[in-house]
Amino acid sequence: MGFLIKLAGKELKEIEFYLKITVENIIEGKIIAFPTDSVYGIGGDPQNLDVINRIYDIKFRDRSKGLLLLVSDYEEATRIAEFNDIARKLAIKYWPGQLTMILKKKEPCIIPPEVTAFQNTIGLRVPENEIILSILHLLKAEGHFGGIIGTSANYSGEPPSISGEEVTKKILSPIDFIIDGGKSKSKLPTTIVDCTTQKIKFLRIGEISEEEVAEYLSE
Repeated sequence: MGFLIKLAGKELKEIEFYLKITVENIIEGKIIAFPTDSVYGIGGDPQNLDVINRIYDIKFRDRSKGLLLLVSDYEEATRIAEFNDIARKLAIKYWPGQLTMILKKKEPCIIPPEVTAFQNTIGLRVPENEIILSILHLLKAEGHFGGIIGTSANYSGEPPSISGEEVTKKILSPIDFIIDGGKSKSKLPTTIVDCTTQKIKFLRIGEISEEEVAEYLSE
């Protein structure tokens, strides 16, 4: 099992040091585990084919199912996906936040097709968790793509992990670097919305309700 770092109780300078180490690990092609807005995730560089394959293998995930990405901001998202008017409006309201959007990929795309299971769409979210969002901004500041694969830290079909220590107990395959930010504040997943057309489709209801989104879009 990889290196476990507990951030709770650490001073700001020490936290910043470990976040920079995490970014170095991502750029080097390592697999990391991290807290998100809900449950814990595992991920790595979405431009690295070895990383992509390792994540599929660690999770025993069906390779016909694509992997979602976490990105630093809307600007970085536009590098790899196309936003229609509705998608832009949702990004303004809910990013950073708990809304994942399925969007059309830009072609050619800097993200290998294996990430999206060779589909022409991609799932993106800007998280609001300060730890992972800081990591994404640091990646962008280093001149790297400001995004990582962000899939739940569990074997496919099993319950997700809600702490860094739980990741170490649940996942037996090696993860190189584990950031423990304490227990998850919410066990609810993110809401997933298909925004590839002007009529949105809800694929999963989570923290954000369908009614809330509908009311916002009708304003």
